[in-house]
Amino acid sequence: MSKRFLKIIGNNVKFTRKDNGLSQEKLAELTGYSRNYIGMIERAEANPPIDTLCKIAKILKIEPEKLFRAN
Repeated sequence: MSKRFLKIIGNNVKFTRKDNGLSQEKLAELTGYSRNYIGMIERAEANPPIDTLCKIAKILKIEPEKLFRAN
């Protein structure tokens, strides 16, 4: 994925996580991923597979496609 697209995903994960009152640590715990990996996704330093993004979206109680929308 392009860096621009990864930034959109990362920002959407970050803002939705915060809207849900979750810390990176709590989201990591709920998804089974490390806090470091969640942070890397939010900073667009990781290129997560679709199944990872779907799992994160489920925990954040949003449709996965919301993570791909530029605001």
